[in-house]
Amino acid sequence: MDRRDGPYGEIVLRQRGERLEIIANGCFLMDTSDGRSERLLIDAALATLSAERRDRLPSLLIGGLGVGFSLAHAVADPHWGRIVVVEREQAVIDWHHGGPLARISGAALVDPRVVILHTDLVEHVRTSTDSYDALCLDIDNGPDWTVTEGNGNLYSAEGLAACRERLNPGGVLAVWSAQPSAAFDEALRNAGFSGVRTEEMRVARGVPDVVHLAVRTA
Repeated sequence: MDRRDGPYGEIVLRQRGERLEIIANGCFLMDTSDGRSERLLIDAALATLSAERRDRLPSLLIGGLGVGFSLAHAVADPHWGRIVVVEREQAVIDWHHGGPLARISGAALVDPRVVILHTDLVEHVRTSTDSYDALCLDIDNGPDWTVTEGNGNLYSAEGLAACRERLNPGGVLAVWSAQPSAAFDEALRNAGFSGVRTEEMRVARGVPDVVHLAVRTA
């Protein structure tokens, strides 16, 4: 449906029947066939926040617009306050703004709580002075398998320290992964997070999708 060459390589939107797929540099990233684990990413982060914080319209950063499941699900929940989405690929943003993916995200994009930032997530968490109650990060395929060079920096000690700085005390870091990673859980603990745990979403074949959760203590 569309193919572009950008600063991070080739990105493609492809249609297979009713399913839309995003392909980066020849590697499958995500499609519109399910979305359960993307919605789990949002729900698990909210559930991990304290009841007091949930009652105060917590702020949310979504890392990666993707096919829009996470954003649409967050907007559908009135508990969230400000929702900031960071997406580095202009093509992906275009596919949502009046493009084929608008069928998923169209209503969410006009919600007054939502802001879309066209920038690199790794750079944003490193340089921004904004803070959030929850970071829900879904870029690449998770900490153990990155498609795009540079994305691995997000899961490094320096990247996790930057994520921690972007969180308010008591805030939650939620990271989507295509497979469980005990090493990443340990990295979260080493970065000063508490309450490290995982939630799994069973898939038809292979290992489950995983959401890694961790809390910034005061």
